[in-house]
Amino acid sequence: MKPLTYLFSLLCLVSCLDAEDKKAEAASGDKAAHPAMKDPSKATEKAPDKFVAAFETTKGSFEITVHREWSPLGADRFYNLVKIGYFQDIAFFRAVEGFMVQFGIHGDPAVNKVWQSANIKDDGKAVVSNEPGRVTFAKTGLPNSRSVQFFINYKHNGFLDNQGFTPFGEVTKGMDIVNGLQKKYGESPSHAQGAIQSQGNAFLKSKFPDLDYIKSASIK
Repeated sequence: MKPLTYLFSLLCLVSCLDAEDKKAEAASGDKAAHPAMKDPSKATEKAPDKFVAAFETTKGSFEITVHREWSPLGADRFYNLVKIGYFQDIAFFRAVEGFMVQFGIHGDPAVNKVWQSANIKDDGKAVVSNEPGRVTFAKTGLPNSRSVQFFINYKHNGFLDNQGFTPFGEVTKGMDIVNGLQKKYGESPSHAQGAIQSQGNAFLKSKFPDLDYIKSASIK
């Protein structure tokens, strides 16, 4: 085979292989992770005054409408987490009948390592109450301890309003899906948050195999 012919054939082969790789990647839905997944300082966009986040879960879909005026810093953090693709394969690890359902610990321990302590400042007194369907950051008893955990109220939890639990949004579509999330484990998984942080979904799927998960989230 002549050198030029050989070179042309080789280039064609490389091009074809590259095209097949791209096709396979597209088919699998794989995408490069957003840089902010490993660096919270890259997720600092200001949220719109009002926006809707659509969630796909193992039970079905629901939507959260966020009002920035309710909790500006909280709305900004939530907006950025949705935009960078944080909410993928995220467990609803604490679901208590007549109280609330909690989520936000990532399935990848490496992501937890950088986001767990990426706290934001408190927004002050709640503008609206923790009514059914309202979405609020979970936090410790310390000031400025909101990071990436959230809960959706199942009932009126007004006793939380003066404890730094400031709602920033509400479920405006699919509350029946939220109400139907797996509750049989109750508080049990929440008592093992250290293991969830360090081992991710491998731990949850081993110990609590029937939990429901967020598959994806996007800004509408």
